[in-house]
Amino acid sequence: MEQAGLYIHIPFCRSKCPYCAFVSSPCRDQAPPAIYLEALGKQLQDLSAHPWCQENIFATLFIGGGTPSIYSGKQLAKLVKQCLSGFSFVGNPEISVETNPNSVSVEKLTGLREAGINRLSIGVQSFSDHLLALVGRSHSSAEASRAIEHARQAGFDNINLDFIYGLPRQTAVDLRQTLDVAISHNPEHIALYEMTIEPDTPFAQLNENGKLNLPGHDEVAEMEAAAQEQLLAAGYGRYEISNYARPGNECRHNINYWQNGSYLGLGAGAVSCFDGFRVHNVADHLQYVHCVQQGIMPFHEGEALSVEASFRESVITGLRLTSGVSLARLLERYGLEPRKYYGKVIARFVEEDMLLFDNDMMRLTEKSLPVANQVLAELV
Repeated sequence: MEQAGLYIHIPFCRSKCPYCAFVSSPCRDQAPPAIYLEALGKQLQDLSAHPWCQENIFATLFIGGGTPSIYSGKQLAKLVKQCLSGFSFVGNPEISVETNPNSVSVEKLTGLREAGINRLSIGVQSFSDHLLALVGRSHSSAEASRAIEHARQAGFDNINLDFIYGLPRQTAVDLRQTLDVAISHNPEHIALYEMTIEPDTPFAQLNENGKLNLPGHDEVAEMEAAAQEQLLAAGYGRYEISNYARPGNECRHNINYWQNGSYLGLGAGAVSCFDGFRVHNVADHLQYVHCVQQGIMPFHEGEALSVEASFRESVITGLRLTSGVSLARLLERYGLEPRKYYGKVIARFVEEDMLLFDNDMMRLTEKSLPVANQVLAELV
């Protein structure tokens, strides 16, 4: 039996970043609603009795957002305890929580560590104060460094730092300086995402009006190449297009997602994947709370992909991993083989040194990583 993941969504933060398209609402100076955590606890309890949940073993728990650490340490610790007691987990599950640098303290982080959380993800985005201000982040570079120090004091030995490159007015020098600071903190994991302009965000409007001043394509490509060289030299392995880790610290929760595994999503806007059947929860947190209080599952829509569509999705997500996608696993799940299914497309990519086959694995080559999105788009 393959192991599943559990995801909990906290849709609140202090302020909404202008580039963010995630399901989240700013609380500003108000405390996040306790009633939302109560609804999460009830949905968790209701689903724990479901046959699918009882039949599956969970290997990971990921609490994301928003900013989960907007809640107190005691509230988050209670949530983790409810999860661990409500579902069957492996002996040493990966338990992650996302935080912002200005929403944590040694006391709060110590409480989270004692509750069983063993992986901390800190949304730094940049160690440049002027870039942080440009993209609407509410913390400073000093607060980011202090949060990392606090996490170490609290006993965390598996820390991820999130960064974005291709920010407005950012240069390759800016990114190198940010990664120099990041490496000096010796995190176990670094996530490095390219800035994308999402529809219906303030950044989308600014970009449409020509006021965002984003670096050009060649500059962004230079940043990515330089960042990879810098991180590899520092001992980090690139195991996914946007993720680097010290050996043994790859994010197990995300690997399950890239391998198109099963996962249960709780909370407003969360998505579940039950053996290939995808279910979306309602995005509005008030509607979510109302549904759960009324004993109604807060499902908004379901999606069942055809065998071929699910096969293509598994190929695309699996190729994001630098190790690639297993041909035997694809054949076992779908009865399909990429070379036969895609035909001339795959043959062309192999000839152009964009794809290679290595025993059981099909993976992107080093040459194709900078243009991975274009390659994967042809396999949809």
